[in-house]
Amino acid sequence: MPRVIVNSTPLIVLSNINHLDLLQKLYTEIYIPQAVYNEVTAKTDSACSQIKSNTSWIHVCQIKNTSQKRMYQAKLHDGEVEVMILAQENQNQDLVIIDDNSAKKTAKYLGLKVTGTLGVILKAKQEKFIPAVIPLMNQMTRNGFYISQQVFDFVKNVAGE
Repeated sequence: MPRVIVNSTPLIVLSNINHLDLLQKLYTEIYIPQAVYNEVTAKTDSACSQIKSNTSWIHVCQIKNTSQKRMYQAKLHDGEVEVMILAQENQNQDLVIIDDNSAKKTAKYLGLKVTGTLGVILKAKQEKFIPAVIPLMNQMTRNGFYISQQVFDFVKNVAGE
């Protein structure tokens, strides 16, 4: 199982549907940069309390090269930038879980291995940690996570549902 570096949106979305534990079940080590931790714990909501209570398996890291942040900040949020820098500092061996399309494109351009929250859910079904993806995607959309009909249908088909 690979080590993963997770951005804030997957943490928030998985927390909001009560499936943050999928990260722990699917991956050996889960890391978040300090900027992501700060963003997720800034509000006193479900995601904040779940992240704070799971610090035994979610490791918060400081990036080493803060000067690199300036190269990305024009179009990306601080957490997304730190996720990519943290992955690069580990010689791109990590899987990056990030949902923002601009950040995904940048991460792929940098040669990083990338997936999103829906990729995590698909993997969880493949590994038999969840019985189906459709109920989770429906929960996600009810909670405000946008999934286009085309992507919804694609994920549903890949999952064989």
